Amino acid sequence: MTDEAADGRGVRRETADGRRGWRAAAEEALYGPHGFYLRPEGPAGHFRTSVHASPLFARAVARLLCRVDEVLGRPADLAFVDMAAGRGELVTGVLAVLPGDVAARVRGYAVERAGRPAGLDHRIEWLPEPPEGITGLLFANEWLDNVPVEVAEADAEGVPRLVLVHRDGTERLGPPVAGADAEWLARWWPTPSAGMRAEIGLPRDAAWARAVAALDRGLAVAVDYAHFAGARPPFGTLTGFRAGREIPPVPDGSCDLTAHVALDACALPGGRMVTQRAALRALGVRGDRPPLSLATTDPAAYVRALADAGAAAELTAAGGLGDFGWLLQPVGVPADLLVDVPDHEEQ
Repeated sequence: MTDEAADGRGVRRETADGRRGWRAAAEEALYGPHGFYLRPEGPAGHFRTSVHASPLFARAVARLLCRVDEVLGRPADLAFVDMAAGRGELVTGVLAVLPGDVAARVRGYAVERAGRPAGLDHRIEWLPEPPEGITGLLFANEWLDNVPVEVAEADAEGVPRLVLVHRDGTERLGPPVAGADAEWLARWWPTPSAGMRAEIGLPRDAAWARAVAALDRGLAVAVDYAHFAGARPPFGTLTGFRAGREIPPVPDGSCDLTAHVALDACALPGGRMVTQRAALRALGVRGDRPPLSLATTDPAAYVRALADAGAAAELTAAGGLGDFGWLLQPVGVPADLLVDVPDHEEQ
């Protein structure tokens, strides 16, 4: 086949040499019939997110859900939606630590393309898309970085072109970026010099808007690897992960394919961006060591507190998980549910 005309939606069909745009290639590699994310071991078998790092993360999200509940006036039907739920680890952890009065009213939803895992709490509804018309908290931890996008690279004349990729990971430049994709690039991630690359985040913006639209009232939160206007990585961020190791991105279904998120482009009116470090500290997750006096008065409590301090330090570490971006998108509620948290400072 020949290259598909550049229409702002990318190259979806294979070219004569077996290449296509990264968006279509990654979609099949991650979510196709033999896709990486449909494997039995799930994401936790290959990489570690904040959810897997410590139960403190689920406890913090539970505190946030309780704050949303208060602002909403304690509705009789309170929703917690875990987007890109993996095997339901976060929603399970949140339900386990909610206070009784909230737990009695909450409905847990896990949104995931893979099938429902055996043994999951019967209270959790397993869905391929978020439910509509809900009131509560929608939480998307490391979802948007796995929404496939096109990759663009500026040619020798500085013209951004779609990057076409073979199943073995080899690339070549395709047609010029056009239409809505070109408009997105010009606004959010220009590539003025030869060799500069960008991931065109338009599908992520649309996916986030659809997820937020599921809320009648409440808060939507996207947590992810992020970058912001004025400090975009000049050569993009697309990479692969397998069995805990970063590897070259190859769209053959053998590895995760991820690219950091232009989170400021995703934000809808009224959205706020903060760092995970600031958000978790506002929710009571701190890396302070317990007082040594506790070691003599209650040694077991001291050991538990020391372990929690270590886990909190990992979740909030500069240069690590603490640098993740949190996009807070209120729907019919105040934007300052996380009080005294500074907006994200661009680096």
